Amino acid sequence: MADGIRQAAEKVAAAPFVIPGARGEFRIQVLNEDAERGVVTSIVHIPPGGFIPAHSHTKGSEMHYVLSGELIDGGQRLGPGGFLTHPAGQIHGPHESESGAQVLTVQQWQSQNGEFDFQPA
Repeated sequence: MADGIRQAAEKVAAAPFVIPGARGEFRIQVLNEDAERGVVTSIVHIPPGGFIPAHSHTKGSEMHYVLSGELIDGGQRLGPGGFLTHPAGQIHGPHESESGAQVLTVQQWQSQNGEFDFQPA
């Protein structure tokens, strides 16, 4: 990655993304994976009525920035420009959205070799 990456997010296909215990059809656009550092930057598309149960991750922290729509995190409503972060091991959520949302997420990669670092609370 010595030369960096420049790309338009709309040119990255949004793929289905299965989250344990979630309700709704989630999609993800992986913008960048830094395998050496184990960090991924993505846009998560939360469908209207989407729900992710409270959980934690052991691999590392995660940061979320609401691009559009609304994200409800543990009962607190965040609109565009809302930001939240959770350190490794901290239980957070549930995450949900009544109208749907697009959330820019930076986190330690949670899915490798078929393993998903998602610990239900």
